[in-house]
This record gives sequence, C-alpha cells and structure tokens, in this order.
Amino acid sequence: MGNYSNQNQVKAKKHLGQHFLNDESVAQDIADTLTLKGYQQVLEIGPGMGVLTKYLLKKDMTTHVIEIDTESVDYLKANYLNLAPRIIEKDFLKYDLNQVFKGEPFAIIGNFPYNISTQIVFKTLELRDQIPEFSGMFQKEVAERICSKEGSKVYGILSVLTQAFYDAEYLFTVPPNVFNPPPKVDSGVLRLIRKENYHIPCDEALFFKVVKTAFQQRRKTIRNSLKTLNLSDNLREDSIFDKRPEQLTVNEFINLTQLIEKDQ
Repeated sequence: MGNYSNQNQVKAKKHLGQHFLNDESVAQDIADTLTLKGYQQVLEIGPGMGVLTKYLLKKDMTTHVIEIDTESVDYLKANYLNLAPRIIEKDFLKYDLNQVFKGEPFAIIGNFPYNISTQIVFKTLELRDQIPEFSGMFQKEVAERICSKEGSKVYGILSVLTQAFYDAEYLFTVPPNVFNPPPKVDSGVLRLIRKENYHIPCDEALFFKVVKTAFQQRRKTIRNSLKTLNLSDNLREDSIFDKRPEQLTVNEFINLTQLIEKDQ
C-alpha cells in the first residue's frame, strides 16, 4: 500500500470543491454507467483517493486520471502503482488533452468537483468529436438541469447545448452521507451518449449565442430576449418569437438559428 496508511488519508480541500466518495457500492454503480461502446480509453476527472478508479481499472479499457491536487496524486501513485504512468497532474479545464489522447476517442467519468462541474460539461461539448460518452456525479440540481426537457423550470442553456449533441439521461440520486465531508445537498449521476449525428445543421457559434442570449431573459418572449441581435422586423413576426425560451425544444432552437442565419 505504499507509505499511506488509513490514518494518512487525503484531506478534502474546500477550495477544490472536494467531497470524497466513500461508499464502494456507489463507486461500482458509477463505474458501471459506462457502456464501453465506441472507445477503448476513459479519463476520470478528480479521482481523489481512487474509490471510483479502482472499479474502472477492472474494466476492459485503459484508464487515465487527471488530478490537480498533489496530495491526491501522491496517494494514487503510492496505492495504484500500475496507474502511475497515466496520472495527469493538470487542471482539466486548461490542459490540452490531445497531448495524451492524440485525437483518439475517450470517455469521461468522475465524481466531479461541484465548483467546476458545469465548466467540465462545456469543455466536453468543445471536445465532442472525441468524447462519445460522458458519465458522472453532479450536484443533483445540476444533473437534473442538464437532463431536463423544454417546459421545465430548470431547463436552460446547459440543457439545450448539451442535448443538441448528446442524449442525456438522469440515472440515480446519491445521498450526502456517502461522502466525506458530506455535501449539503443530494448528488445525481447522469450519462451523456453522443448522438449518431451530432453535427447541428446551422452555424454552431450562432446557435450557442442564440441559446445563451435567449435564456439571459428567460421570462421574456424570444422576440424581446433576442433584441440585441438586431433582427429584421419581418423575421420577428414569425410565430416562434411569441414563445419563451424554456418552451422551445432543442430542434426549435436549431430552426430558430437557421432563420436568423438567413436573415443576416
């Protein structure tokens, strides 16, 4: 077991948003969310003391981990000797993953630090050509938001942008008492599986802009919330502009972007 005994556990660091999972059956359940289809490699974000990593290493694929906390890295190196060459001591949000994956596909998994979980999703969307699958644990309300459908109060930017490219499924809820320290809220595990056709038929940058601008004033109609885009009066007569953003499906947002493209 290296130099680490049970008394020498890694301490969770608040500024890193760490809550260490200490329930083996939950760790096994999260590892089992991976379908292992379309990739041979997986990247675990924020492995901590490796409770989830242990179950990933039993699967028929190559596991890499990325961890910014040096104390956790030292613990993993001491306790998971065969993993040591695949521990990336970097910040996931800033690191160029192709230094490791060289353009090959890989899945992402993790018990994600709450304070950067939505940014992890946005980076995954940027890298979607390489990420056919993504699963992991979020604050429950964030997991629900990512998976929610139009008409829901929590449906928003994250829901639309994620579901444009991935099928999102909320899998199960995890109570606070299986973590050290226990968070103040429930957690939720979700899985994203990339769509067969994940190239949207409109200008992608404009699509992101339309969705983000629309939801900045979610109580208003699209006609009002997209005022800053200086659309023609003619276009703004279209009945889609009578709706509020939370009423639009992902496909309607794509259609809306196509209309705006033609208008410009």
